[in-house]
Amino acid sequence: MTKTTGTAGDPPYLRIVSAIRRRIADGELAPGDRVPSTRQIAREWDVALATATKALTTLRLEGIVETRPRIGTVVAGTAPATAGTAATPVPAAPARGRPSSSPAAEQELSLDRIVRTAVEIADAEGLPALSMRGVAARLGVSAMSTYRYVPSKEDLVLHMADAAFGEESYPADAPEDWRTRVELGARTLWSLYRRHPWLAQLGSLTRPLLVPHLMVHGEWVLGALDGHGLDPTTLFDIHVLIYSHVQGLAVHLEMEAQAEAATGQSEDQWMDSRAPALGALVESGRFPTFGKVVGSFEDGYDLRLDALFAFGLKALLDGLTPIVEGREAAPAVDA
Repeated sequence: MTKTTGTAGDPPYLRIVSAIRRRIADGELAPGDRVPSTRQIAREWDVALATATKALTTLRLEGIVETRPRIGTVVAGTAPATAGTAATPVPAAPARGRPSSSPAAEQELSLDRIVRTAVEIADAEGLPALSMRGVAARLGVSAMSTYRYVPSKEDLVLHMADAAFGEESYPADAPEDWRTRVELGARTLWSLYRRHPWLAQLGSLTRPLLVPHLMVHGEWVLGALDGHGLDPTTLFDIHVLIYSHVQGLAVHLEMEAQAEAATGQSEDQWMDSRAPALGALVESGRFPTFGKVVGSFEDGYDLRLDALFAFGLKALLDGLTPIVEGREAAPAVDA
């Protein structure tokens, strides 16, 4: 675990701020270099994601770091001064923790910019790191400015989800084969969840996320299944089953990222630390089939979500084929 510098009585986020300032002053981090992300800070200093977010936000408000599109958070153009250095002083943080804003930044503000910035934060640091104040800080505007475009974080998240699901579309000339079309829809959704892992955390099957661009993906799959003689309930059940396969696996993308940030262990490291417990289960003799299967792996079981997604999708479509095509091919019954 990394020990932070600063006064022992300081809150954890201030000790992290002090440590990063020291790295910059010592030349370990130069202007333009990427600074640790929220997840890296949480892992390195053994703090919560909220604490890590507060530390980075403080550094942004002080002008020490800045966010650059498609790059991340980097050291600002001039390294800040600390005790014993001759670097250019960093402007003091605005009173009451409010970020300073320029008229130009306020004029350039739009809902689209707010949403894109929020998506960048969620992609890099996870939804727990997202806040209206943090978005405003990255945009260089006052916190209240963003509320003129979106009334709450909950509304912002809906805009983010709609924008993310809208990044992919489908060809106007849809494949005639239902299976090819359904597979394209499932793989497209999987690619979006891969790109934005936080998306899978937003809705459940019982309380679905109702945003227009997600409906586009649902319409694509429903359109592929329509016209094959399926009753409405069966048709929609198949649609939900396919969607649940995609989302159900995608949920683990963000869960693993959060677990790694919280524990400081990668998936492999965590499994290695549980080796004694796993060995005890295998050697107990209570689970012979489990023991036989696990014992057959030379280097352990490699959980590959992409491969598991493809394997499960094929199994689903294979099983659904007689249901979809069987009804379609069934002979008509005379009245």
